[in-house]
Amino acid sequence: MEITNVTEYEAIAKEKLPKMVYDYYASGAEDQWTLKENRNAFSRILFRPRILIDVSKIDMTTTVLGFKISMPIMIAPTAMQKMAHPEGEYATARAASAAGTIMTLSSWATSSVEEVASTGPGICFFQLYVYKDRNVVAQLVRRAERAGFKAIALTVDTPRLGRREADIKNRFTLPPFLTLKNFEGLNLGKMDKTDDSGLASYVAGQIDRSLSWKDVKWLQTITSLPILVKGVLTAEDARLAIQAGAAGIIVSNHGARQLDYVPATIMALEEVVKATQGRVPVFLDGGVRRGTDVFKALALGASGIFIGRPVVFSLAAEGEAGVRKVLQMLRDEFELTMALSGCRSLKEITRNHIVADWDQPRVVPRL
Repeated sequence: MEITNVTEYEAIAKEKLPKMVYDYYASGAEDQWTLKENRNAFSRILFRPRILIDVSKIDMTTTVLGFKISMPIMIAPTAMQKMAHPEGEYATARAASAAGTIMTLSSWATSSVEEVASTGPGICFFQLYVYKDRNVVAQLVRRAERAGFKAIALTVDTPRLGRREADIKNRFTLPPFLTLKNFEGLNLGKMDKTDDSGLASYVAGQIDRSLSWKDVKWLQTITSLPILVKGVLTAEDARLAIQAGAAGIIVSNHGARQLDYVPATIMALEEVVKATQGRVPVFLDGGVRRGTDVFKALALGASGIFIGRPVVFSLAAEGEAGVRKVLQMLRDEFELTMALSGCRSLKEITRNHIVADWDQPRVVPRL
């Protein structure tokens, strides 16, 4: 069967993967309301396309923290990719590099920062979890910096792991032939089998629940890399992130895997964008499956978006070629959406190109 959109990879991944692995990637927290909402909320935003504009040339390029990329579509950090495919993070890094975009490597990757850096010239960011042992954190950040990673995406929504009931039922644990490669030498690379989710127990034992804004400042004393704060959903926290020296903000609800009944990220985006007042770029993570979704996020003020599950599902289905295809399909759909909306460059995408169901009825000025 020919694959014609990103969503179709999920069913193939479900067939191919062991249940424990598929459930780990696919599930959300508790009732999974936010999981569904991350997708559904996009359908409450409609287009106001402008016609008779010369769209023979379309430029999708942009810069993120000074790095030029081919399109505003980047790869979010997703853990343990070798559970999906033997090449895991290597394949994802090569696909991102071939597409001219950025990959974010998870702290909990099954390949190390050094291994991923060795795959080639692509731009990589490093997602960081803050461990109780700050020496572990400092060492990891230094390794990422030395390996040529260009930014730190600090995950701030996980003082404890959300309740993911599929993982509890499946007694989720990392398969025995894999390790959390970045922590191997620190004896933190293995996950014990428990009568719960093995990951939840690992997080409870290792991740620092006391993490606060002062640690965002501390991080800047140990690295010169820019810090993106990942997991912001409110205007208040957006303002605090800027005060704490963040170089950018990723609006994220952790793929709906942490606190259930938080809004979809596309619903939280505008509040965060308005609070930043253009001082730092804001990115959207969560629920993007179509080029139309990318356009909607940019119209609401995002500088770019990150995709997570589409990467692991396409990786499971077709390895590197699958991830390349996902990036290409999203690129093609986004380009078409721009053309049909009358936008030739990202700066031409405005709030006037969409109408959201929370907008006031609009009074259109007479020309």
